Amino acid sequence: MPLRFSFRQLEYLVAVGEAGTIALAAQRVNVSSPSISSAISQLETDLGMQLFVRHHAQGLTLTPGGRRVFNEAKHILFSANGLNDLASDIVETARGPIAIGALSTVAPIISAQLRRSFEQRHPEVLVTLKEGSQVDLLRMLGQAEIDVAITYDIEIPKDVAFENLISLPPYVMLAKDHPKAKQASLTLADLQDEPMVLLDLPLSRDYFLSMFHNAGFRPNIAERTSDIFMARSLVANGFGFGLVNMRTRSDIAPDGEKLAIVPLTGAVRPVILGLATKQTTHRSGIVQAFFAHVADHLQNKGLPGTHVPR
Repeated sequence: MPLRFSFRQLEYLVAVGEAGTIALAAQRVNVSSPSISSAISQLETDLGMQLFVRHHAQGLTLTPGGRRVFNEAKHILFSANGLNDLASDIVETARGPIAIGALSTVAPIISAQLRRSFEQRHPEVLVTLKEGSQVDLLRMLGQAEIDVAITYDIEIPKDVAFENLISLPPYVMLAKDHPKAKQASLTLADLQDEPMVLLDLPLSRDYFLSMFHNAGFRPNIAERTSDIFMARSLVANGFGFGLVNMRTRSDIAPDGEKLAIVPLTGAVRPVILGLATKQTTHRSGIVQAFFAHVADHLQNKGLPGTHVPR
């Protein structure tokens, strides 16, 4: 039975489903809007179903059936890209697209530098960067929106492979003039009566709060934010202490106020920064090249933007 669709039509379907408008999808795949509109209409005719609801001047949304076709189309395209990966493996050249996700607290510090150095080493690759919470990254891996995630070893499901890169112990952020800012280290007991600025992200939040639970007391949470830069500013301006696992080279908050970063000692678990991919028997050539590049970068230059020793 002949196929009722082409890979090009599936590519346009996915582009429109992700962009929400034909005009934006046309920009992303570098094809004219009429060409995409015609391909989508022809696909709907050939499949005998409506894939999108057209909203005047407000773009398109997938129908329930269209959403199922959209998800399957992404998997088909992902599998088809395996042929490109196979060819790259044979000629031992990393080329083509790779989508990299990074934890939102990590992405601004390391992802751009790793991308630049990777593209310089492999000029035939095309890198797309995405960021999100741990929950977002695991979802994107599951839906093949990204090929690899730079993230922590927190709540990694069984269908995701995780390769350790580096152990990151926790640090305490304090305002520069805080009475405890000049101590060589701090314990959780030292923070018991202090107000806390909680980095309120899924799973990361649970990691930080579990430290206090294991120590037998609750932290005095004064502020919550899901933005690491807002957390740094709140701490620097004296609204409480904060906990982080990545010490940046700069101890300046976004508003110019100074921070003190003090190691947290005692019975506290570090997190492991690593690379996560979908569990598979075959890792594509370009993903293998990225893994090798990150490992080499860590060995020779350390973790970008941080004080973590090599």
